[in-house]
Amino acid sequence: MYVTLDRALTASAHDRAAVVAELRDRAEIIDALHRFGLGQDLKDRELFASAFAADAELDFRPAAARWGAEPALMTGREAIVTTILAMFADRVDTTHQITNPRIVVDGDTARLTALVEAQHLLVTDRTTHALLKNPYDVDLVRDGDRWVIRRLRIDNSWYTGNPGAIFG
Repeated sequence: MYVTLDRALTASAHDRAAVVAELRDRAEIIDALHRFGLGQDLKDRELFASAFAADAELDFRPAAARWGAEPALMTGREAIVTTILAMFADRVDTTHQITNPRIVVDGDTARLTALVEAQHLLVTDRTTHALLKNPYDVDLVRDGDRWVIRRLRIDNSWYTGNPGAIFG
């Protein structure tokens, strides 16, 4: 599930063009996850949608199972964007911090693992919150000069607060 290579880059240090290409890919791969987080935080539909492939899949079931919820698997960029933004619209404020990214690139596909800390606060009652520490397992595909998420699986290491009040 996790990227556990013993180094960041696979390109030979003597092949500068390959190193530059791999560094560009890695920056664009991480940016896809940043677009995912910031798009939610800003409630910016266009930015959030830009993180996903048209046939993307988002699996929040492993995380939600930690507090007894059973959400559906989300499939398709439009369904993912509509579902998540509608769930939080005018009701929940979020902030996402993304750390510990590990990446492996294989041609036009890539795998990313990261830790994401996601804070959720009810707009009408700031004392109702959920702070989640979630390992992300992400498959991505090249989309021109950028990368987009094809499959995102979100697990949960720990949480505080009341996720049931946030996610329903």
